[in-house]
Amino acid sequence: MASAFLDDRGVVRVEGEDARSFLQGLVTCNMDGVSPGTAGFGALLSPQGKILFDFLIVEDKGAFLLDTPLALCGDLIKRLSLYKLRAKVVLRDLSAPGDAGLDPMGVMALWDGEPGEGLVYDDPRHETLGRRSILPRHVARASASATADDYEGHRIRCGVPKGGVDFAFGDTFPHDADMDLIHGVDFRKGCYIGQEVVSRVEHRGSARKRIIPVSLRGTAPAPGSEIRAGEIVIGTMGSAAGDRGLAMIRTDRAEEALAAGLQLIAGTSIVELMPADVV
Repeated sequence: MASAFLDDRGVVRVEGEDARSFLQGLVTCNMDGVSPGTAGFGALLSPQGKILFDFLIVEDKGAFLLDTPLALCGDLIKRLSLYKLRAKVVLRDLSAPGDAGLDPMGVMALWDGEPGEGLVYDDPRHETLGRRSILPRHVARASASATADDYEGHRIRCGVPKGGVDFAFGDTFPHDADMDLIHGVDFRKGCYIGQEVVSRVEHRGSARKRIIPVSLRGTAPAPGSEIRAGEIVIGTMGSAAGDRGLAMIRTDRAEEALAAGLQLIAGTSIVELMPADVV
C-alpha cells in the first residue's frame, strides 16, 4: 500500500444552488456523473479550445471540490469568476489559510490498495492509477507512506499526462493531451467553453499530436527535450522516471520514421514508443 502527499496540488471549492449547472456549462466533463462517490476529470478551456486548467472534480455535501495545480488555484478562481454573472455560486481557495483558523486543504494520492482518509475518491483517468483524498495539508504530509516522486513514477507507468510537465497549459488542445482517452471529455453533453473546436477535431479525426509512453535507454532527457529521427523533430519529452517517460509525439512523423527504420533519439537517450502498462 502507498500514499503520497501531492504538495503541488490545491483545492478550489464551488458551492451554491447553481454550482452544478454553472460548471456543466463551462467544463469538458459531464457534471451529471459527478457525485460524492464518483469523481470526474475535466478541463476549463479557452474559447479557442486550448486547456487553461485541468482538474479532478468530486462532490462534497452539495458543493464541488476541484483538485487542481496549487499554483493555478488563484487564476482558476479568477477565470471562473468571469463566467459567474448572476449564477448563485461561491468560489473559495481551500488551499489558502482560511477564516477562523481553518486548515488549508491538500491532496493525497493513494495506490496499491491504500484505503486513505478524508474525502476519498477514485481517480477516473486510469483503472490502475488509484484513488485520491482531500484532507488538511498537515495531516496529508504527516500520514504519507511514500513520496511524490514515487507517485510520479506510478503515474508515468500508467501513461497519464500531467499538465505543466507533459503539456503546456494555454497551448494544448484536449486531444493532444489525451483527454479524450482518459475520460476527460464528454462528447455527448451540451455546450461548454471551447466545445466547437474539440468536437470538430473529434469528428474529423484530425488530432496529429498525442502523449505516448516511451521507454528510455540512457539518461532520461529533461522535459522539453526534442525527440529526433535523424534531422526531423518528431516530438518533445515530458516527465520521466527511471527508464520510463511520456512524450508529446507528432504521430504522422513518428509513423514515417519508424517505417523508414530510423531510431528515435532525445539527448543521449534512445527513445522507444510503447503502450502504457497495466500495473
